[in-house]
Amino acid sequence: MGFRLFFVFFHLLFFCLFPVLGSAGAEDLQSYIVQLHPHEATASSGDAGEAVFASKMHWHLSFLEKSVAWEREKRPSSRLLYSYHTVFDGFAVQLTEEEAAALRELPGVASVRADRRVELHTTYSYRFLGLDFCPTGAWARSGYGGGTIIGVLDTGVWPENPSFDDRGMPPVPARWQGVCQGGEHFNATNCNRKLIGARFYSKGHRANYPTNPSDAVSLMEYVSPRDAHGHGTHTASTAAGAAVAGASVLGVGAGDARGVAPAAHVAAYKVCWFNGCYSSDILAGMDDAVRDGVDVLSLSLGGFPIPLFEDSIAIGSFRATTRGVSVVCAAGNNGPSPSSVANEAPWVITVGAGTLDRRFPAYVRLGNGRILYGESMFPGKVDLKNGGKELELVYAASGTREEMYCIKGALSAATVAGKMVVCDRGITGRADKGEAVKQAGGAAMILANSEINQEEDSVDVHVLPSTLIGYREAVELKNYVSSTRRPVARIVFGGTRIGRARAPAVALFSARGPSLTNPSVLKPDVVAPGVNIIAAWPGNLGPSGLEGDARRSDFTVLSGTSMACPHVSGIAALIRSAHPSWSPAMVRSAIMTTADVTDRQGKPIMDGNGGKADAYAMGAGHVNPARAVDPGLVYDIDPADYVTHLCNLGYTHMEIFKITHAGVNCTAVLERNAGFSLNYPSISVAFKTNTTSAVLQRTVTNVGTPNSTYTAQVAAPHGVRVRVSPATLTFSEFGEKKSFRVAVAAPSPAPRDNAEGYLVWKQSGEQGKRRVRSPHCRDMGGRVAISDTPLAEKLV
Repeated sequence: MGFRLFFVFFHLLFFCLFPVLGSAGAEDLQSYIVQLHPHEATASSGDAGEAVFASKMHWHLSFLEKSVAWEREKRPSSRLLYSYHTVFDGFAVQLTEEEAAALRELPGVASVRADRRVELHTTYSYRFLGLDFCPTGAWARSGYGGGTIIGVLDTGVWPENPSFDDRGMPPVPARWQGVCQGGEHFNATNCNRKLIGARFYSKGHRANYPTNPSDAVSLMEYVSPRDAHGHGTHTASTAAGAAVAGASVLGVGAGDARGVAPAAHVAAYKVCWFNGCYSSDILAGMDDAVRDGVDVLSLSLGGFPIPLFEDSIAIGSFRATTRGVSVVCAAGNNGPSPSSVANEAPWVITVGAGTLDRRFPAYVRLGNGRILYGESMFPGKVDLKNGGKELELVYAASGTREEMYCIKGALSAATVAGKMVVCDRGITGRADKGEAVKQAGGAAMILANSEINQEEDSVDVHVLPSTLIGYREAVELKNYVSSTRRPVARIVFGGTRIGRARAPAVALFSARGPSLTNPSVLKPDVVAPGVNIIAAWPGNLGPSGLEGDARRSDFTVLSGTSMACPHVSGIAALIRSAHPSWSPAMVRSAIMTTADVTDRQGKPIMDGNGGKADAYAMGAGHVNPARAVDPGLVYDIDPADYVTHLCNLGYTHMEIFKITHAGVNCTAVLERNAGFSLNYPSISVAFKTNTTSAVLQRTVTNVGTPNSTYTAQVAAPHGVRVRVSPATLTFSEFGEKKSFRVAVAAPSPAPRDNAEGYLVWKQSGEQGKRRVRSPHCRDMGGRVAISDTPLAEKLV
């Protein structure tokens, strides 16, 4: 068993030819998201609620008519960006600061907040996850995800890629209400039984796009669902791409490509553009996706943690969850800093990134005989003579900062021409540095990790012979260069190697818990493959993603939690296909409670920083889809329980309304639910002042065999006492629920170090054995975390 964290990191720098909204004073306008009280009538002030208007849009426009002094030739609709209907009650609009302030004062307006920009956070990974053609495996048990629909909110899709071929796909589900929206180089014929829907949302982006962009135009942006940048095509195919035989990146990493749920349908919602993804566009995409009929929403985007009542993704996903849609989000690429995890709402599945046991070695052989390990996906057969022969090394140790980081235009051809250039990692993209070296006449490049990157090894398809080396190797290399009169080296490309590296391990950049805004829930929930993931790529870009790269490939490699997220979205689709009546909470529980906590060698999963990964790095563990479709026990959550949970956290009436769109009296709720704890598949206890003990309750539902018994085994964190009662759970029927209590006690005062333990429910019986494992941890703030994740493991 392995506990793995896969994290994909992808920076987008997009440029487009969008028209800019032109009107007097347009430079003073900015986009806002306005939330309304959906059923509140305020007759005393002369205002009426939603019911008296012909449509929600008319209701929304009525607020603008009251708050903005319109010119004769202008109408309120000229500023309206979106009118939301499904996951959010409100609208997006362009306003001045004064108009926004006036709108806030109107009866029936819950909040007016500025639009927020967030960032976008294979041929082998499905096999690494244990997905195969075994008749009792996850694919067979779930029909390969057939009948489910995954909505991907990203940069769009390249429909001609073979990963979206619909041969052998089942018909489009009758419940599907979506469309194939036409636009630039995209029409209804681009959709099929695999890619069943596509839409695009650009109003928030256009409203925030600078009037006179100094960058001019670099990459053409398609004003349509078509993907100009690759990120969305990559994530959609990772989740549900069709089988493609002989897939590779210019011959490297060859194999059969498949998505995690290859029989699932895909709907693409393009909400991200050249300068990121705006909340108004994201909400519009979520609004349509839920109404269209998706089963799973996959969002490989986000930012830094912010309060849930200000987070549009958290707000939109709450309403999606209440409508039965599983929402899967990337944890973010801000690791290894503590409390860096984003998308931390307890109703979403938050996914970190981990490594595969696949490597692309590209060694550096120094002139003194030393060999430094590096990795690269440069196709060695192309211009191999430059990368394979011995070249003089050059590093601008005493030059400018721009030269050290190989910024375009900073390198002198007289210095680097025909040589192997050492470039420090940072400031610009990894592939951009290779292009800068090539443009200056350099023959090859060694990309050197900084101390912050350590041994992290996200590879690229460089435009010249290149390799990425870790920080230890970089120190040795620079010492050699500085101490040698004429330093030389050669790059030796080693192809693709599988099974030799210890994996999975948590990616260094994968965001870490504990949750900053909700410490009572452990985040991330799980980790999944997210480093060096090969998946589909658009036909307008070379595999490096650089504008000047004339090479073309149907596939390329990316890294980040963006790549880990769609792996879990695909697993959620498999579970929904096998168990269509399950709630989103049951789906998440199945994924968490079956996660692995050891790597392929049976050893504890390691962190990218060199130590053992803890629950704040890997959550419940590394996903295991073969077990997730048959978890044995699940933890279900009624949406109303999330409201009680928010009350428990001390959220105000208005803050909870902004998240849930429902009024609540927390005093009454907490009186009715004394001792409440959210039935989450993990436990985290934050001791209050002068408090060193807590008792929490959990309820599990038997979704395995009837007449089954589980016995608790506990290994408490150092210095903490943990007692589970009852110690035995016996189920006589399928669907039966059983509750248990977990009593946690720490010394007084509570210790402030870190410690971990676990709780295991061991199943016995003739029909199979399962182990339900729950790791415990205690952080420096005296918080005890118990990742109460039943790990269903069949023993033979």
